[in-house]
Amino acid sequence: MTAPATDPQTPHRERDGVRLEIDGELAVVTLCQPKRRNAQSPALWRALTAVGRELPGTVRVVLLRAEGVSFSAGLDRAMFTPEGIPGEPGFLQLAAAGDQELDETIADYQEAFTWWRRPDLITVAAVQGHAVGAGFQLALGCDLRVVAEDVQFSMKETSLGLVPDLAGTKPLTELVGYARALEICATGRWVGAAEATAIGLANLAVPAAELDAAARDLAAALLAAPRAAVIETKALLQGAAGRSYDEQRSAERAAQARRLRDLAGIGD
Repeated sequence: MTAPATDPQTPHRERDGVRLEIDGELAVVTLCQPKRRNAQSPALWRALTAVGRELPGTVRVVLLRAEGVSFSAGLDRAMFTPEGIPGEPGFLQLAAAGDQELDETIADYQEAFTWWRRPDLITVAAVQGHAVGAGFQLALGCDLRVVAEDVQFSMKETSLGLVPDLAGTKPLTELVGYARALEICATGRWVGAAEATAIGLANLAVPAAELDAAARDLAAALLAAPRAAVIETKALLQGAAGRSYDEQRSAERAAQARRLRDLAGIGD
């Protein structure tokens, strides 16, 4: 492996709680405020959004990880106080905003959670300790999740009188089904590693000391397949839920035709 490329935005990103390292076709995004249990703020979301926009086109797999005992304890609680976070709109200010302004603000926040499902990338979250609210939704933003045996997922928004609004409700429902997703969100209860793997929320659970190695092993396996074949396969699977059986068969045929022609050197 080559040495990871230096990110010129490292000091700025780390101040906001994010570190980016590029190692060839692998990008590693690290939440790096362990003393704050990687609590999330609009500044962190802007940093994550910038990472998604600035990734080199050579990157195929993105590994999301976090330093410390917790993946992310969720929203910075200062956002709930009257004082809020300096320089950021607080909840009272958001509540008083007009419909369009409020919608646009939340849409901007959501972008930090949505680019992980881009068709040209496979994304893997390595999750340990608490992944609460926004932390849970960030893990859900990735295609795959490897978890430590001490992981505890919880969707606490409903307990605070809010709803999960950071793009996590659709992937959660797709992974575990409507009834279980409703129960998890409405109760805000904890979901541990054993249950997460049993219900399809996590792909693999390992001892905490092995989490990074397991996630990197998975990333290496994903990089072993030809890029174009992986992109076509991801697109097929992402669209499957919205297609009928016959429509999916047709999509498979079209994708395979593209692959065969590309391999034969006669594609577009």
